[in-house]
Amino acid sequence: MILTVTLNTALDLTYGVPALVPHTSHRVRDLSERPGGKGLNVARVLSALGHDTVVTGFAGGTTGGVLRELLAGLPPRDALVAVAGNTRRTIAVVDASTGDTTQFNEPGPHVTADEWAAFLTTYEKLLGEADAVALCGSLPPGIHVGAYAELVRLARAAGVPVLLDTSGEPLRRGIAARPDLIKPNGDELAQLTGSREPLRATRDARRRGAHGVIASLGADGMLAATPEGSWRAAPPARVAGNPTGAGDSAVAGLLSGLVEGLSWPDRLRRAVALSTATVLAPAAGEFDRAAYEELLPRVDVEEYAPTTT
Repeated sequence: MILTVTLNTALDLTYGVPALVPHTSHRVRDLSERPGGKGLNVARVLSALGHDTVVTGFAGGTTGGVLRELLAGLPPRDALVAVAGNTRRTIAVVDASTGDTTQFNEPGPHVTADEWAAFLTTYEKLLGEADAVALCGSLPPGIHVGAYAELVRLARAAGVPVLLDTSGEPLRRGIAARPDLIKPNGDELAQLTGSREPLRATRDARRRGAHGVIASLGADGMLAATPEGSWRAAPPARVAGNPTGAGDSAVAGLLSGLVEGLSWPDRLRRAVALSTATVLAPAAGEFDRAAYEELLPRVDVEEYAPTTT
């Protein structure tokens, strides 16, 4: 079983409009409503790849009830912990005239100390069944900034490989707990290390504690720095579409490859193909399967010089 943690779950709303024009009214042409938050997106892709997946984190209020109703009809198993506050919504507006997406993210409910303690009990129990765990996304109000570091340490104590996908101070604290893998984008990596040169920044992030670093470079693919070496993986061509959730699909590709024992080049090839195929899908947590299968053998993976430890 693969466990994904989303402390700040969301009800994802995606609006499609002919053109997004500031200071005007818009008629929504397409609407989708999905259970969301980074870890839930990861879990849905993992399930589509055939992996038994469990989601945990927090859900509460009317919005949380809708999220759990939607989740009930999907393969990931629901182990979310109830909170008194209302789960947030995220709204993505897709401009059909340009293909660009504008995102609005609410902050999330306040989580109390008792609710956090209840989550830790659930998390530790689930770790006993897990082959790997992904810790994903932002922290809701009320959760201490070192929360991910605490969860990384618990996973390592249980002998469960852990991937951390967050940003800012939670990433800085979390990386010191030595996760097996982190997956920052270019901006998050630069904020962490102070460097915008990708290979230098990934190696610096490894020195700060991460065993492996996968830098997501958007349309340019991914750069990996691992104990076994460094690789650059790139899609065969740029695609237009909705990039929301593309990074989450990449996490699913990396985790599934880890659990299946794939080589690093094959893990990266899968992650890039899934990420690209997600851009072609209508909403986060989904991917265009035909595009994925066509792209997978065409992803170019190039080895860099071996990393130093």
